[in-house]
Amino acid sequence: MAAATNLQDRYGITIPFDGVPLADHREWFRELVDLGYTDVWSAEADAADAFTPLALAAAWAPELRLGTAIVPAYTRGPALLAQSVASLASAAPGRFAFGIGTSSNVIVERWNGIPFEEPYKQVKDMVTFLREAMTGEKVSGTFGQSEIQRFQLKLEVSEQPPILIAALREGMLKLAGSHGDGAIINWLSADDVRTVAPIVQAASGSGAREIVARIFVAPTDDRETVMAFGRVAIAAYLNVPVYAEFHKWLGRDEVLADMWRLWGEGDRMGALAAIPDKIVDQLIVWGKPEACREHIQRYVDAGVTTPALAILPFNVDQRTALRDLAPR
Repeated sequence: MAAATNLQDRYGITIPFDGVPLADHREWFRELVDLGYTDVWSAEADAADAFTPLALAAAWAPELRLGTAIVPAYTRGPALLAQSVASLASAAPGRFAFGIGTSSNVIVERWNGIPFEEPYKQVKDMVTFLREAMTGEKVSGTFGQSEIQRFQLKLEVSEQPPILIAALREGMLKLAGSHGDGAIINWLSADDVRTVAPIVQAASGSGAREIVARIFVAPTDDRETVMAFGRVAIAAYLNVPVYAEFHKWLGRDEVLADMWRLWGEGDRMGALAAIPDKIVDQLIVWGKPEACREHIQRYVDAGVTTPALAILPFNVDQRTALRDLAPR
């Protein structure tokens, strides 16, 4: 397992910022640099795509490292995905890490109309395709759901970006270690990292892998607000099948059984009430800023090499939160 990394070494934040137009992000990015943040990590679900905010950051704050956490393996054709990855790698040589994952049946199937089938194979095949395509050689073959015939990437990439794989349970964690340059982990506690990170590192064969953790943070000591909104956020994720299975695998099958049952019966309010306070405390970093930084450090001590904070809008001013959570 990789040695713990001090927070000052790598410290990221999720972008774009809620409610801030992309055109207005320039001064936010510049302040991130001044505050000591090293990374910006984008996501992709139902708002901005993953690449555009990073392209702006590449131009406006070239000091920052850029990462996607994550891009779904299904929602772009292989050739288009290779073009997108290569374009950002060319715009920010040596400063871009590409994160790819299965995403979920909700995003892939319900929102994009694409069958959510054989997720492990889809991710593995797309990683294989990207590595081949980024060499500039012609690529043919079947990759996941796509049949590729003689695709050749014409944009030369001077430095190949690391490819990180979003991973929950053991199979994907091993894939992140064996076929990826590391893993992106999400919606887990600091103690859970001690379960998942060693699986990635053991599968690598040689050399430590990067472990990026998206950590949800609410820098407020308003416990009532955190518990109320935290339950909503947790229920929204943990009732998605891939996350439900993840937390059962982590050992929360009994403590969250009532939440899953009530949600399945359509009793949304009952399901929220069934989430114990301790689950909110485990999965959401909250409290005064110094307490939040100490909690984030626990993730690092457990094996996370790159914290990627995601500020939760729990009656918290984002700009103030960025300043309060900045590395010391």
